[in-house]
Amino acid sequence: MIERIQNALRQCGISLWRINEAVEETAELFFVRQKLDTRRIKDVRKYEVSVFRDVDGDGGEKRRGFTAVPLTAAMDDGQIAEELRSAYYAAQFAANPFYELADPVKGPLVEKTGSLAEKPLAESAGIMAKALFAPDTRGDAFVNSAELFISRSRHRILSSEGTDVSYTDAQAKGEFVVQCREPEDVEIWNQFAYDGLEPEALSRKVEESLAFVRDRARACPDLKSGTFDLVLSGDAVQELLGYYRHRSGAQSVYAKYSTWKLGEDVQGDVQGERLDLTLKASAPYSTEGIPMEDLPLLRDGKLARYHGNNRFCRYLGVEPTGAYQKFHCGNGTVPFPELKKGPCLWVVTFSDFQMDAMSGHFGGEIRLAYLIDGVFVQPVTGGSINGSILDAQKNLVFSTERYTSAEYDGPYAVRLPGVRVAGAGK
Repeated sequence: MIERIQNALRQCGISLWRINEAVEETAELFFVRQKLDTRRIKDVRKYEVSVFRDVDGDGGEKRRGFTAVPLTAAMDDGQIAEELRSAYYAAQFAANPFYELADPVKGPLVEKTGSLAEKPLAESAGIMAKALFAPDTRGDAFVNSAELFISRSRHRILSSEGTDVSYTDAQAKGEFVVQCREPEDVEIWNQFAYDGLEPEALSRKVEESLAFVRDRARACPDLKSGTFDLVLSGDAVQELLGYYRHRSGAQSVYAKYSTWKLGEDVQGDVQGERLDLTLKASAPYSTEGIPMEDLPLLRDGKLARYHGNNRFCRYLGVEPTGAYQKFHCGNGTVPFPELKKGPCLWVVTFSDFQMDAMSGHFGGEIRLAYLIDGVFVQPVTGGSINGSILDAQKNLVFSTERYTSAEYDGPYAVRLPGVRVAGAGK
């Protein structure tokens, strides 16, 4: 198929291009309660071709546009050529300021190591399925349904500039719904993703979710409006800290959405913990074929690197790093039981928690929270939170307990002072 695509590119007179090939095998398991309802094995081969076209701008300056198009092995040569011609035609209407393409890289196949990458798919699926249902031992709350996907993939990246690299990858991901029927019938949806075989982490997540749905069933909608010390945990911490990854991205800086400068103290005057963030290379190469490695992002609250795809890094005059999805947070000084001592609101599930990287505001509607006054703990539901990371970042305190997913490795929880809460109570 690669040769067919290259022949079609020559036939169409396209001299600048990149081919991304992905061969993926997946074991998919679907459960109703703890009973396996459906099992599927997939073997899929995907191709995406990016074609680049240089045009002259209105002022005579050179500009470069590109369009990406998916292709399949089921297409005949004529269909492939037609798709590429259409993409090349469209590329002239997406012209940007000129930039050099990614530097050529060649190397041997880089194979991922570890249990998830090396064990048979069925065996890994069995391990994760067992872990998923291990905490589901009580009748008052249970796993209503679940989907589990174990995948292994092989990627190859070729370009007209001379890049030819390959690597393998593996991931375990899925979702599950927990339910409690008394005193109120409620459900909570959860998702998970790991880049390794993490049965213990999955079991902890399910056990926690079962406890949360029990409390959600008896939670009262009597949270009063006010200002609270807010405790966030799990995926919400990842979403919150994602602000720093987005604001330091080359695309945001080039577009002037972010004014951050290298070496700048972006956290300000701090009374809490100073941030220590690292970008993690989930793969040895980006989709553009850029070699990737772990990079310091924030050290002691100061910006250490810009990062991003080839085009925007070229615009900023910095070395292209590739686009990162995962980051590591090295903070964490207080055990979680101590972190949530004293008056605070620990929100554990939202309808939709969002972090706005443009403004620094975060918020979401509360599905379940624990109102803690130092002595009593009351499950509550309803209302919403509305805060700003720009205000809160001076006093962040993180738990020593850790949380791991495919895109985050860091503290399980963080405490933020003085966050506004619109309560549902009267």
